[in-house]
Amino acid sequence: MLNIATLTLNPTIDTACEVERVTDTRKLRATGERHDPGGGGINVARVFVRLGGNARCYYLSGGATGVALDGLLDLHQLVRTKIGIAGQTRVSTTVHETSTGLEYRFVPGGPTIAESEWLSCLDLLAEARCDYLVASGSLPVGVPDDFYARIGAIAQERDFRLVLDTSGAALAAGLSGGGVYLAKPSIEEFRALVGSDLITEREIEEAAMDIIKRGGAEILAITMGSDGALLASKAGTLRLPAIAVETRSAVGAGDSFVAAMVYALGHGDSTERAFRYGLAAGAAAVLTPGTDMCRADDVERLFQQANAVS
Repeated sequence: MLNIATLTLNPTIDTACEVERVTDTRKLRATGERHDPGGGGINVARVFVRLGGNARCYYLSGGATGVALDGLLDLHQLVRTKIGIAGQTRVSTTVHETSTGLEYRFVPGGPTIAESEWLSCLDLLAEARCDYLVASGSLPVGVPDDFYARIGAIAQERDFRLVLDTSGAALAAGLSGGGVYLAKPSIEEFRALVGSDLITEREIEEAAMDIIKRGGAEILAITMGSDGALLASKAGTLRLPAIAVETRSAVGAGDSFVAAMVYALGHGDSTERAFRYGLAAGAAAVLTPGTDMCRADDVERLFQQANAVS
């Protein structure tokens, strides 16, 4: 059986609600309130389980909000390994304005992590048993930029495949350290990584293939929102358009993409087919409101629909 684990260093309790109009000063009466466990790796695990897989969540958790996060993970029936921290787990809020269809997202920076806390995380991962480890999300304050590179070294020693979805210095260090099987930056994150605007498709392809040739990752999937996505590997590049859907929320699209692509790869699909499955999951995620993730039946429907056209 395919065995994956996810790592979330800066998890969140994701709250979502709807109001008719966002205004200042006045008390706004909200409806449709929901609370979900969130953060990159946790979101990936939620989707992976929906698709029919099993995943263990490694995550940092602390304070009263950390206890609430633990409870939400149990409600979602996710297998979890908690790394306790002194700080409070953050709470993020998404507000959908029904009169305009706009979405407002408020995301705190999160707690400061002590050296002993992130070292404990590395110690646990050094004993992890999995086929894939998905390390996803931002690094909280206190965690060194090369943290994901250190996990890459563990991946090579433990012989599991590291999937990396992060940005900034953490992404740069992770790719320079080697040991990354799949990396999934957004186009904005990729431009920041290479330090170029990358206007044309050819410029994006050349920059992506440079990462592959330098051994930064075996597979690079760059998501571009409404412009689709680009796949790069030793076999070359593939650009696919976005799957047209009605957008209800942008929350979780990238995490859904990663979960579905890893799910397909882990079940023996080709890199291209897994890429297409990830694209379908990303599109399916925007169909769901607030902090909900993609639904398996939407992923399958959109995947079949896109393949029939392509």
